[in-house]
Amino acid sequence: MLSYPDLSRTVSHALRHEPSSYGLVLDADGWVGVQELIEAIKRKRAAWENLNEQHLREMVEHSQKRRHEIIDGRIRALYGHSTENRLAKQAATPPELLFHGTDASAAKKIVSEGLKPMSRQYVHLSVDPHTAYEVGTRKDSYPVILLVRAGEAQRNGIVFYEGNESVWLADYIPPAFISRISQETISDRRPCD
Repeated sequence: MLSYPDLSRTVSHALRHEPSSYGLVLDADGWVGVQELIEAIKRKRAAWENLNEQHLREMVEHSQKRRHEIIDGRIRALYGHSTENRLAKQAATPPELLFHGTDASAAKKIVSEGLKPMSRQYVHLSVDPHTAYEVGTRKDSYPVILLVRAGEAQRNGIVFYEGNESVWLADYIPPAFISRISQETISDRRPCD
């Protein structure tokens, strides 16, 4: 049985992390043919022998977070790549403030050394503290939310790229543009007991 969350994870794995294990070669912007992706997934997942383009389109349309896009018979992941070949992104003007959710030990290091992409190609930033909180809960039940003065950083030469409507990317954010924000700012977003 095909589930959209499972399909989204599989498509993300193929387009963001291990395209070669699916026999795929992404272009410089991360695109691959929709039919090529479908055939690659069918080879890996025999249970999905009926997978078709409509399934991919519905997965993209119904996703809460816009992770993929389909245009002119091609599909790509919008952000989150950890592949060796770096995907080209167009520089864009970010919102004045962006946010990053993480755990306490990483936050201490980030505040002193800056935000680095680590295993990904780009640093990921959220457009609001609530989204950053949700992202941060993947690492810690009570994540630390960092404020990034993106507008100021850009005016000082830091380049930003739009991932989608809720995610912005950067190569590196120096510590001079990063600070912790208080839990009161996000107090309405506590983990469920």
